[in-house]
Order: sequence, then C-alpha cells, then structure tokens
Amino acid sequence: MNIKTLRALKASGYKSQSIKDELRHNLIQKIKNKETTFEGVHGYENTVIPELERAILSRHNINLLGLRGQAKTRLARLMLNLLDEYIPYVEGSEINDDPLQPISRFAIELIKEKGDDTPIAWLHRSERFAEKLATPDVTVADLIGDVDPIKAANLKLSYADDRVIHYGMIPRANRCIFVINELPDLQARIQVALFNILQEGDIQIRGFKLRLPLDIQFLFTANPEDYTNRGSIVTPLKDRIGSQILTHYPINIETARQITQQEAKLVEAQKATVVVPDLARDLLEQIVFEARESEYIDAKSGVSARLSITALENLLSTAERRALLAGDEQTTVRLSDFVGIIPSITGKVELVYEGEQEGAALVAYNLIGEAVKTLFVEYFPEIEKLQKQEDDGEYDDIISWFFNEKEGFELLDDARDKDYKSLLSAITPLDDLLGKHQPNLASEDRYFVKEFVLWALVEFKQLSKHRFIEGFQFKDPYGSFISGI
Repeated sequence: MNIKTLRALKASGYKSQSIKDELRHNLIQKIKNKETTFEGVHGYENTVIPELERAILSRHNINLLGLRGQAKTRLARLMLNLLDEYIPYVEGSEINDDPLQPISRFAIELIKEKGDDTPIAWLHRSERFAEKLATPDVTVADLIGDVDPIKAANLKLSYADDRVIHYGMIPRANRCIFVINELPDLQARIQVALFNILQEGDIQIRGFKLRLPLDIQFLFTANPEDYTNRGSIVTPLKDRIGSQILTHYPINIETARQITQQEAKLVEAQKATVVVPDLARDLLEQIVFEARESEYIDAKSGVSARLSITALENLLSTAERRALLAGDEQTTVRLSDFVGIIPSITGKVELVYEGEQEGAALVAYNLIGEAVKTLFVEYFPEIEKLQKQEDDGEYDDIISWFFNEKEGFELLDDARDKDYKSLLSAITPLDDLLGKHQPNLASEDRYFVKEFVLWALVEFKQLSKHRFIEGFQFKDPYGSFISGI
C-alpha cells in the first residue's frame, strides 16, 4: 500500500498472477488451514461447495445452475474472500492494468513515457466484483463497449483511432470476478459476443479488433426453467464454460431452519416480545417442504428459500401485532398466527392450472394443514392406526370433550395470552396426552403444542374446524352436521 511507483513495485519483489491463479492459490491455503471457504452457506458442505472448489482449482469459468432461492448469487459474492486484499494497477487505467503486464494503450504508453516513475494505485478486493443481471435490453455496448463520439470530439481524434472506444462492463472488470445472472435471458447475439472473450481474449467494437487478453473470472447463474420458458444458453457458449454446478434446496428441516434464522431480518424488539417454540420453527420449514411437493405448485419454478425467511418475519409480526392490540408485554407464537404467513406463501409460488382453480390463499392454507399432519406423527402416536384398535384410542377423551361442548370451542386471533391459555387449559385431556407422550416439553411451548394437537385432529378428520372473521371454532367431527339440523 505504501508502494506508489513502478520502481518500488519491482523492488518489492511483486510478481504478476492471473485472477484464476490467485483464487486457486488462496483456496489451497484455506483448505490446508482447514478454514471454511464459503462462510454462511448451509447444506452445500458435501455437494455444491466441493464441486465449486474443484472448479476453482481447475481455473474454470463456472455456471451455477439451479432454481430460484438456492444461494447462487451469494456463492458468487463469497468468492471475493478468495482474492488478495489489494492488488496494484496503473493509476488512471480504466481496465485495472497490471503494472508488470499492461494491456491497454493508455497503460502501455504511460509506462513507455514515465518508465519506473509510472504511478501505481491499489485496488481492494471489495472493488473487484462486477455483476450484471441479464435482461433482454442488454446490448453489446453495455458489456463490451462502443465508439464514444464525445470522446473523439474532445480529444480531436478520428474514428479510426482506438482511443475513441468507451469500454463496457467486461473490459472494466479486468482482473475481477464478473457475474452474469440469469444467463439464458441474454439474447443469443449478445451471448455470441462473449465467445472470444472467454476463449481468445479478443474484443471487437465497431470494426476495431483489439487484442485484449482480459484477465477475468467469469461466473454465470442460470435457472433450468429458463431453458424452456424464456431462452437458452447457446451451445458454443456452454462449451466454453469449464464447469457447470447444480445447486439444490435444503434436504432437511435442520438445515432449512439454520438458513432461515441466519437470513431473517428480525427487529430486536420482536425477538424480546415474541417467543417462537421449536415446533413452530419446524412447522414453518415443513410448510416449504410441502410446497415443493404439492401437486398445485409448479415444481419446475421451484419454491425459494426466501419463502421461509419472509414467512418467519411475518409470523413474528403477526404475534407482535396481537400482543400490541391485547396489551401483552410478551407473547408466544400460536398456530393460529400461521394465518399471517399466507401472504408470504401466495407471493412466492407459481401455481399450476389446478392450483389456480383452487385459489392461492386456499392452497397456502392447505399447505399449513399438510405440514401439521406430517409433523404430528413425530410427536404423538399415529391416529389412523389407533382407529383400527378395538380398545379406547389415545384421543377419544379429547374428542369426547368436544362432543360435550355444546357451544363450540373458539380460539380468537386477538385473544389475550391469559385468555388463550385459560381456554386450552380447560381441555383437560390435552394435559394427559402431553404428560404421556411429551413429558419434557418446555413450559413456554405447551400451549402451542396443545393447539397443534387440535389442528392435527382436524386434519385426521377427528374434529372439525371452522374459520370465521375473528378466529377458529373447533367442534366434534359431526358438529357441523348437528348444527345444521
């Protein structure tokens, strides 16, 4: 950093290396030191990250192929941590010329003129990342460059002089990581313009053919859906990309929870006000897993990890709003609060035709029910098998309690915590069930689990549930029929 001239740089023993060699060298050091190479990325430790490390060691340009919300862009940005903290460049150069291996006319002539007195500046790794979202309006001029008539006029140069060229994003990203997101959305003719840059290092602008051996680590991201719906990666360009790496969604709830907890932007006041039971966090993630398997949701489009992140934010906000209305200083998430996450679901899933017929809100509501049904058997005996037994079932006492409840049992959305707990405590068979099958349950989680049992009994057709404006009403399975009579 104290080196300001080419003479001092040479005296320091600095040696030039390409960005791919730089990434490779620093990755090798991290691997030897047992350091985490891609901090904050969970679930890829044995799949994506080893493939990405192999691609970097092979000095390849990389394409990350996967559905939305699979941390493709995050992986690209984390590659910055594998770069040297600072690199020297010729001061004033538009394309970050290496002082020992200049490639632009500006840098070559400056070094020829000033020799060892050529001024040197330093580029921090945070400035060595360029990113472009591929959209149909992107032009060759944006990426590669164009002739600048204003520069020609100001410098009194003819259009035959290559100094009239205004460099695009890619030449300006020399010695940097350059990311093109959603590559298939880039028009085919623009993709063709990348061929020579990737392979030969030539750029062609308005009749100028410049030999610029640009030193760039290219990283592309693409969604498999794009190959059929909006565009495709042209075959010669795919051929020039060294490694294509497939990303994926979390394969278990534990990993999904870790990602959600890390990424959710929660206000400290919310964390202090709202307690979230473990079962509630698992249920939130299970809803996303159910969405990825749902026949009503387009699997090719994917269900982004952002769904669970925004759903957790909405869940806490729902509980916080309820506490504010009720005047409670602290509250615990309730299962009925999950109605508040429906806007997070409906905005992030692509429905197939049958799903459109059902309606987005109903599909979202059904996903909550399916998640309850899936998780229930991990905590309590399976209901369907018990029904076949001749002796009394585990849940008969609970169902009998509702059969004798003539007025119906109502849980209001905005009920105060003490009223909510009082209502659930009145169902004494629930305490017996929890005491038998979940004796070590934390006290702050008990009421959520009690409500969870009621929802599960509804899903298994042992109780009926009716949604009204102010909350939910639970009855015995024949309650609705008898009320009608």
